[in-house]
Amino acid sequence: MSIRDIPALNATLNGLATVLITAGFILIKTGRKEAHRKVMTTAMVVSALFLVGYVTHKILIRGVHTPFGGEGLIRTAYYVMLISHILLAISIAYLVPRTFLFAIQGNYERHQAWAKWTFPIWYYVSVTGVLVYFSLYQWWPAAK
Repeated sequence: MSIRDIPALNATLNGLATVLITAGFILIKTGRKEAHRKVMTTAMVVSALFLVGYVTHKILIRGVHTPFGGEGLIRTAYYVMLISHILLAISIAYLVPRTFLFAIQGNYERHQAWAKWTFPIWYYVSVTGVLVYFSLYQWWPAAK
């Protein structure tokens, strides 16, 4: 594994988190609380692994920005997505652990109230994380 493999690994972790968050949502809506707990715990671990991979990659590349190669309207759309992704990802670093804490404490009413906000934000961040990867490395890579 090289430094160049880390973004793809991170995108895979984000994609897996999206699948797990989706499954967790379906499980709780169908009343399968224990399965929901296990899947959401796995989603949190996968997201934490992503964060470690992301920070590690940034350290290894010394924070160098990966340029976006798209032009025109797609460039504007990409940067709107990227900025919203970054701002909401910052909030997720607080929202996810806090929402989990309520569940761990058995305060399911507060957990559910927080999850109504945490779920869509976490979902958006996971999906857009994959889209950022594809935008930078697959669809519109910058010319080298």
